[in-house]
Amino acid sequence: MKKEIKVRPFIYFILILAIILSVSYIIEFLLLRKEAIDESNLLNKYNIEIAKQLQNKQINIDKINIENIEEQKQTTAVESERIIKVKQLKQENPDIVGWIEIPNTNINYPVLQGTDNEYYMTHNYKKEKSKNGSIFLTKEYDWTIPSSNLLIYGHNMGNGTMFQDLLKYASQKFYNQHPTIRFTTENEDAEYEIISVFKSRVYYKSEKNVFRYYYFVNANTEEEYNQFITNAKKASLYNIDASAKYGNQLITLSTCSYHVKDGRFVIVGRKIE
Repeated sequence: MKKEIKVRPFIYFILILAIILSVSYIIEFLLLRKEAIDESNLLNKYNIEIAKQLQNKQINIDKINIENIEEQKQTTAVESERIIKVKQLKQENPDIVGWIEIPNTNINYPVLQGTDNEYYMTHNYKKEKSKNGSIFLTKEYDWTIPSSNLLIYGHNMGNGTMFQDLLKYASQKFYNQHPTIRFTTENEDAEYEIISVFKSRVYYKSEKNVFRYYYFVNANTEEEYNQFITNAKKASLYNIDASAKYGNQLITLSTCSYHVKDGRFVIVGRKIE
């Protein structure tokens, strides 16, 4: 009986601790989710405001071949809306360099570029503290060249936001349904065709003959560019017919993955000319 009396308080303590930890996790999850929803709602307001501006714009249409012109007008309006959205957000924060979207996924965010690669891991596009962070372009990317590869990072959030949907590309079926990435700047609205999907990790400096994709931003030579493409295609989880040749603008999306310590999940695409 004495042993039983001693054991029961310990069991009660464990149960209470488990309940406290569970409640804490749920509260943190809900807070992060609310933060993500609030940010998404704010971004949607920009979309609505910009759409209204475009509707109110007067467009002169030549009556000759009106059907073709009408189709061209609609395409231009869509492109203009995205570019205007970037320009307006850039007025709020000059660090905004673009907008990334993978159609029919949760990935639909402004892209930031700071003076380091740490700040936007913990701040949103309004420069407010945020565990979700932002989607951000590596500081090494040089717009004046421009560099060969748009290397873009984002958190893999358990609430389904930021770059978590990238992990769905582990399924070839998902890739088949979502083969393109859209990246818009204040000057251009471009599409990128995915050419590789692979798992990786952050390697130790002592490790040799490994594919450090995260070092590739600007190709100094054609050989360096081709080597990156060869390594990316070789590492791909499944065969993708599309590839890239020297001179093609690339985009690389990277997020955390937990298949190994310091794991990463990566998608590489080439600009559709």
